[in-house]
Amino acid sequence: MSAPRSLSTLSAAVVVALAAFAVPAQAEQPAYSQTVFFGDSLTDSGHFRPALIQVAGPSAAIVGRFTTNPGLVWGEYVADFYGTNAASDNQGGTNYAVGGARVNATVNTALGPAPSIVSQVNSYLTATGGVADAKALYTVWGGANDLFAAAQAPAQAQAIIGSAVTAQVGVIGRLQAAGAQYVLVPTIPDLGKTPQFLAGGAAASAAGTQLATGYNTALFNGLAASGLRVIPLDTFTLIDEVTSNPTAYGFTNATGTACGAMSSVTCSPLNYVTPTANTDYVFADGVHPSTAAHQLLGQYALSVLEGPRQIAVLPHSASVVGYSRAERVSMHADTTGQAQGWSWWGDLRADRQRQQDGDLYDGTTPAGLFGVDWAQDGWTLGAFAGYGKGKQDFGHSSGKFDQEDTTAGVFAQWAGRGAWVNAQLSYTWLSFDVTRQIQLGTATRKQEGSPDGSNFTAAINAGFDFNQEGRWHTGPVLGLVSQTIKVDGYDENNLSSTALSFPNQKFDSLIGSAGWRASFDISPTWTPYAQATYNREFEDSPAQAWASLQSIPGAMRYAVPGVDFDQDYGVVVVGARGHVAGLNADFGARSTIGQSGANDSGVFVSLGGSF
Repeated sequence: MSAPRSLSTLSAAVVVALAAFAVPAQAEQPAYSQTVFFGDSLTDSGHFRPALIQVAGPSAAIVGRFTTNPGLVWGEYVADFYGTNAASDNQGGTNYAVGGARVNATVNTALGPAPSIVSQVNSYLTATGGVADAKALYTVWGGANDLFAAAQAPAQAQAIIGSAVTAQVGVIGRLQAAGAQYVLVPTIPDLGKTPQFLAGGAAASAAGTQLATGYNTALFNGLAASGLRVIPLDTFTLIDEVTSNPTAYGFTNATGTACGAMSSVTCSPLNYVTPTANTDYVFADGVHPSTAAHQLLGQYALSVLEGPRQIAVLPHSASVVGYSRAERVSMHADTTGQAQGWSWWGDLRADRQRQQDGDLYDGTTPAGLFGVDWAQDGWTLGAFAGYGKGKQDFGHSSGKFDQEDTTAGVFAQWAGRGAWVNAQLSYTWLSFDVTRQIQLGTATRKQEGSPDGSNFTAAINAGFDFNQEGRWHTGPVLGLVSQTIKVDGYDENNLSSTALSFPNQKFDSLIGSAGWRASFDISPTWTPYAQATYNREFEDSPAQAWASLQSIPGAMRYAVPGVDFDQDYGVVVVGARGHVAGLNADFGARSTIGQSGANDSGVFVSLGGSF
């Protein structure tokens, strides 16, 4: 093997190439503690780079991946997003994948031995004392080299494939038995669509497709039979989608090789068939993806990993709007203690949500309430109806959801001797229109669905005024709001490699609050006020979010880490009550405080009068 020429002159090209493929990082606490990879050249992030440097010198430091170097492989994009590591294990990282590796047979390559995937997992578990990290994301992607071996020995093909599938199922089972919860298992891509198999003609292409299909079917059937839940990636269907319409994804060539006749492991910009071959070609060499194709694979993996977490925010968003609604009903009720007879009231508000500094989601829901009350001798009974509709945007330009709620409820209040207590019950019909927006190269794919849901809310609030006669009024306030929120499961439309199905969701919220309210009668008609409470959510968010991949019928439902929301925070409300044109008026603003990277806020205005 000859050394690459003048690689030391490529530093500027390297900087430009890497910058072009930068991915956004997750700003908040990542979903996974680490990312650990086992596999072959499709995942290898530079295992043979030290050997190449020994041959070619320090200038070979930019090659060593099986792609259009110095580009990244798909796992590095995933690790970048989660702020974790994807460097090769022989260079201080957690990527054990080695080019040429088979599932259960060690191979000697021209650059050195390629430990099998079984050996890779054994090495990892030996280093960890036999314990896997329950919070880590593991990847086990293998089998392609076993299929190449099967293609070279047709008489032994079934035995080779059967042995590899059994070993891969076994090693996934061993990881899970050691404590791994999240194991990503991609399918083998459609080998029949690679330049190597296409070059052999239609028969060779069909044989490659058949080999990959057979392996994938056997693998996921074996996982299901063993009761092993994994996070599936349907790279087979994805590559078919890309190669059947490459221009839609930003490619100009889906049948040739960006590196010409050179192996991708030593391919650098000096060897590209055109200066932009790393972005124009789907394949770097006969079977390995280019940098742009690896980026697309990384984007696809993130869509499958983050999709369930996106849908998991729907119940939380409903709970935020529901709490705000209950707060407005209570604050209306505690102003009715001196009223007599029948009255009406209307309330308009805008609820603003922002989670993980917008990287999770943010948006505003305008909403309104209208109610009628009957008051007598310190008692008030009332009924109300409400409607709200707003849009929340998922972070990283990854879609949105429209949320619509229609509410009917009742409340009752007693007030006397400076004290007040009110209680309410309501039922809300929820409706969502969800769009997950998935970037795949230059293509933007949309997966949509419209689940319904409900929110049953019960709340009780109380307070006391220590200074009933003066202009200053001050005293404690207490509250407890219970919500039972259900969101229906649904199947996304547009059946493709990215289409997911989501199960029913249920979230029980119980928020207690304790704080202080103060007000001052600045005139006979106007009273500014302020209220601050400490709020505690007593219920935990679901530990995991679930989905299934529609394009792999044999794949079981999979889980990813759920989304954590702050359970302890403050709420501040400021406003003023008075009279406008003979009507009772109340306007102001509210905001949560002390939430990490999050804020729920809003403004409101109420008007009311007697019949």
